[in-house]
Amino acid sequence: MTTHAVADDGTRLAFHLLDGPGEPLLCLPGGPMLDAAYFRDLGGLASHRALALLDPRGTGGSDRADPATYRCDRQVPDVEAVRRHLGLDRLALLGHSAGANLAYRYAERHPDRVERLLLVAPSPRGLGVAVPDDARSAVAASRSAEPWYADAAAALARVQAGSEDPADERAVAPFTHGRWDDETRAYDRWMDGRRIAEAWDFVAEGALDPDATRAALRALDADVLVLAGSVDVGNPVVAMAEVAAAFPRGRLVVQEGAGHFSWVDDPEAFVALVAPFVS
Repeated sequence: MTTHAVADDGTRLAFHLLDGPGEPLLCLPGGPMLDAAYFRDLGGLASHRALALLDPRGTGGSDRADPATYRCDRQVPDVEAVRRHLGLDRLALLGHSAGANLAYRYAERHPDRVERLLLVAPSPRGLGVAVPDDARSAVAASRSAEPWYADAAAALARVQAGSEDPADERAVAPFTHGRWDDETRAYDRWMDGRRIAEAWDFVAEGALDPDATRAALRALDADVLVLAGSVDVGNPVVAMAEVAAAFPRGRLVVQEGAGHFSWVDDPEAFVALVAPFVS
């Protein structure tokens, strides 16, 4: 079922409710600025907890708005508007990839409204966690037996050297997934077609303040689970461990063989790791 909350500036925000037990887990997409359709049903997680999948303003079923309002920190009131619409005192939040930056900023501003945080392959950018190229290269090297490895590794080296060639960006796509087969190829192409032109306004100047965010989150009184994919080149386990350590009650789990979209790579393993936390 799709319903709408109304943001403080009047923008209608679509979110999609998947029935399950308990109060909804509000899921914030990455991309940045992808709509929530790529979550699918999060590998069947709705069997363990109801899900509310948010289309950020400007995406999916939500209204288009002034692109200046797509900035991460300016979407914090949108999350709060959805909380009020759901009638919840506190939110359980899932932040995936770039969407974790919005989860950080919401928890920074509204710590008393956070029940728990599930961070799946979270962007470390909003916490100022650096990911060195050699860490990414080491994860990439673990895929050297794959038939596509040589081309993808050469493209990764060019990207790390500063290439902005879209062909190189496409060529490293296999490193994003724990398996690179017909299903994940089609999924990757489908996601690319859903990206909006203003996506990078999400991290425009002023959107993130890592020092302030980390300082605030040191006092967060909520359980936090960080799920890392063992073969996620973009967000390797070493960086995900540092994200978990930024929270007083942060914990890291690693899904073996998973990449950036762990619920697609192996739905059963994903649910087994996160369901006890969200149930």
